[in-house]
Amino acid sequence: MIDISGLSSSKHEDRKAVGAQIRAACIEYGFFYVSGHGVPQGLMDAALEQTRAFFAQPDEQKAKVARTKSFCNRGWDPLKAESLGLDVPDNKETLFLGLDLPLDHPAVVARRFNHGPNQWPEGLPGFKTTMRAYHAALRDVSERMMVGLALALDLPEDYFEDFNDTPLSTMRLLHYPPQPVNAGREQVGAGAHTDFGALTFLLQDENGGLQVQGLDGEWISAPPIPGTYVFNIGDAIARWTNDLFRSTLHRVINVSGKERYSVPFFYSGNPDHVLECLPGCLKAGESPRYPAVTVEKHMQECYRRAREAASSYVG
Repeated sequence: MIDISGLSSSKHEDRKAVGAQIRAACIEYGFFYVSGHGVPQGLMDAALEQTRAFFAQPDEQKAKVARTKSFCNRGWDPLKAESLGLDVPDNKETLFLGLDLPLDHPAVVARRFNHGPNQWPEGLPGFKTTMRAYHAALRDVSERMMVGLALALDLPEDYFEDFNDTPLSTMRLLHYPPQPVNAGREQVGAGAHTDFGALTFLLQDENGGLQVQGLDGEWISAPPIPGTYVFNIGDAIARWTNDLFRSTLHRVINVSGKERYSVPFFYSGNPDHVLECLPGCLKAGESPRYPAVTVEKHMQECYRRAREAASSYVG
């Protein structure tokens, strides 16, 4: 558990102390709980309440905002439409949302990767307002966390200012139906995977199910702790730090016997920012493991590999 409220302190030593904790956690596991983030509990609760309301609708209603109707990866996917583990379909359904941009926005006109309007469901009072407010709040937290990462890497606190400019930032509303304790592999909620982007903040309900792979290969449960997020770094940060910071495999197995809901927020940064090995991340005589690439190209390549792997699955 890392209390990140110190990142807002006027005292450099307080901010630096948080950075030191982040460094240790990112090197060892790449996962930790975050408290002191400043997101109001009421907004967190409202995001989960609206998530439950959306998935309580009939499939015919949810299909009106199907992701297949979007050019920018926004909308609803039904149960078992995705296979994160790339060998069996995930027992979950998803609504993809992101920064809501109008059709005449320059990035949308240019069809930049993952830029565009959300598909907003009808008949859910407060849904759009809540999700827009929640998205904005998590963007603010992500910018503070990037200050923490700069301190964790002994870089100037404003080092990632350009990375935070007009960032790719998306979230997924997730519903996992219950499954029996002795569920087979074909009933996994979300297969083992790493996240593509930079930062992930996971809001989960009281039912749990998230598991993180430890250094010995064993799966460690990450149960919900009220008022906190489960945080992890993604492949972009691992690449940027030459794998000094870990992007760790994780999965979801819902054995609670109840419906499980969660809302992960993904922060990937300025699509034009270049990811190349950061200062201080190379040991003597070591070379960068990855070529320099923009955030957009990195994300596009991750999506391409996932699509190709998923297309080879025969269900």
